[in-house]
Amino acid sequence: MNLNNHGYASGNVLGVVDIPGSKSLTHRALILAALAEGESRLARPLMCEDTRLTLAAIEQLGAGIAFEGEDVVVRGTAGRLAGDGGEMDLGNSGTSMRLLASVAALSPGPWTLTGNRRMRERPIAALLEALNALGGRGACLGEAGCPPVRVEGGGLRGGRARVSAKKSSQYLSSLLLTAPYAEREVIIEVVDEVASWPYVQLTLDMMASFGVTVEQKGRNWFRVPAGQRYIGREMHIEGDCSSAAYFWAAAAVTGRMVVTRHIRPFSRQPDFGFVDLLAAMGCEVSLGQDWVGIQGGPLRGIEVDMNAMPDQVPTLAVCAALATGETVIRNVGHLRYKESDRLGDLAGELTRLGVKARVEQDGLRIEGGGLGPGRVDPHEDHRLAMSFAVAQLVRPEIEILDPDCVRKSFPEFWTLFGALKKIK
Repeated sequence: MNLNNHGYASGNVLGVVDIPGSKSLTHRALILAALAEGESRLARPLMCEDTRLTLAAIEQLGAGIAFEGEDVVVRGTAGRLAGDGGEMDLGNSGTSMRLLASVAALSPGPWTLTGNRRMRERPIAALLEALNALGGRGACLGEAGCPPVRVEGGGLRGGRARVSAKKSSQYLSSLLLTAPYAEREVIIEVVDEVASWPYVQLTLDMMASFGVTVEQKGRNWFRVPAGQRYIGREMHIEGDCSSAAYFWAAAAVTGRMVVTRHIRPFSRQPDFGFVDLLAAMGCEVSLGQDWVGIQGGPLRGIEVDMNAMPDQVPTLAVCAALATGETVIRNVGHLRYKESDRLGDLAGELTRLGVKARVEQDGLRIEGGGLGPGRVDPHEDHRLAMSFAVAQLVRPEIEILDPDCVRKSFPEFWTLFGALKKIK
């Protein structure tokens, strides 16, 4: 493809990639559409393992689902969820588990939300405590405040709830999404720092787009007036910045240019901020109406707070290993509770490839200088697998075990990323 004919910046082009829809937006849009009055049409939603689990769950709860080309049409329930209860198997989709725990409380129930081995190690007790304060009647059946989760159903009373969101912003998002359907107004107080705050802002933006307003004081106090209802709508799901970041990193480590399409410049998705980190490391960024281009250059280490975009810590870590100097990543202690221990497991795999990487109290310290060959175990974590795929562009000898784990969020990843390798 001739980039200049399409208005893209010129450069030593490694590839042009069409990025699939956002996972974060797809999860939220499916749930909002299921709760809404009327019909919603979602254009270009992401269909991966995680979002299909959410899709199946809202169908269990009474939403109607139809596929029309690349679109998903959802017939909403107007908040009157159906279903006689049963089991929802949510695999290792933490987003599905957390967001749907509150949604299930609106149905007649009871429901048991369960998942795979790793899911049964991921904490959720703080969410259920807050949900119960609103009348949700949920309990952990697993050990140490982890799934499976039992939600009795029957609706939410409303009132006041306090929640700790330092382990996951999704605890707060879950309560907010369901709050309009409580009998009384809902006031939520957050008792500590919210992990990955921009994802809560994404939730608030999505709620507003479906017709519900939330009164907010800073990041720790929220009021949802009673009687509001979501209204079905048409929504185009923009490209996933989390997925695009692997292709931006590919440009960074190869010194070439990669253009990602279907990405809205200055997107509210938190991971759009990854382009700023690459710019700080020495890359050039080009923006168009619906595309982002990254031109790689000699990389230098940086020090950065990544609380707003924790999913990109592995991606930055691989770039840091190939940079000059030291990179320090801070304020991401909650990564220990992801699909893997994304601090310990990431540092271990980097060390296996000859990188000096050290876990600190709330982050990582990585000394740049290069990667050696070796085998990488992604620990069933899609984001580790995709990040180390970036390393393969400069070290083809690196082998990634269990490459199929990327199906969790990006089923087309190896096809699209493989095309970069062929061009290279």
